[in-house]
Amino acid sequence: MEVDDSLLSDVDLMDQLCAGQKNRLEILMRRYYQPLLRVAWSKLLHRQSAEDVVQETFVAVYGARESYNRNFSFRTWIWTILLNLCRRELKRQHRRSVVQNIDPDILHSVPPAGIINPENGLSLLLQKERRQQVVHALNQLPEPQADAIRLRFYGELAYDEISLTINCSLSGAKRRVKTGLVKLAELLQTEEEHEA
Repeated sequence: MEVDDSLLSDVDLMDQLCAGQKNRLEILMRRYYQPLLRVAWSKLLHRQSAEDVVQETFVAVYGARESYNRNFSFRTWIWTILLNLCRRELKRQHRRSVVQNIDPDILHSVPPAGIINPENGLSLLLQKERRQQVVHALNQLPEPQADAIRLRFYGELAYDEISLTINCSLSGAKRRVKTGLVKLAELLQTEEEHEA
């Protein structure tokens, strides 16, 4: 009897991947690609770099499949890999002094042209502008706070997963998100005041 792939846990998929079932990596990619891309994109501010880092993340998962410890959460393991690769990419970009522009569709894709009409067109433009402002402000926060917010809202991780991913206590993860959100709101408020 064939088992529905969606019913398999991440740990089961890793076990099967280690046993030689390479197609299990594709299932993990379908599960994690979009959330990983949202976080990488918000951190790197460049779609191609974000896509490359996400691909590198899955290459790293495959390469380290034998060393994965099934007693630990796969989710926190893959998020830790992604954040480390993002940091490495940022250092590489800094060394090359590459100036990146914020991609306007940083967090969500733009609806197909047929969906945009005069009634909702202005609303969509305002939403895109607001997303750009949020990402810009997010990148002004200290990295621990910004990463905690990215993991919470773009990656949809629970606080206990965030604490394991960024190696801090549960209360520390909550504090980083809360403090980061307060600072983020202050930055956005200041930006709005300057525009007025």
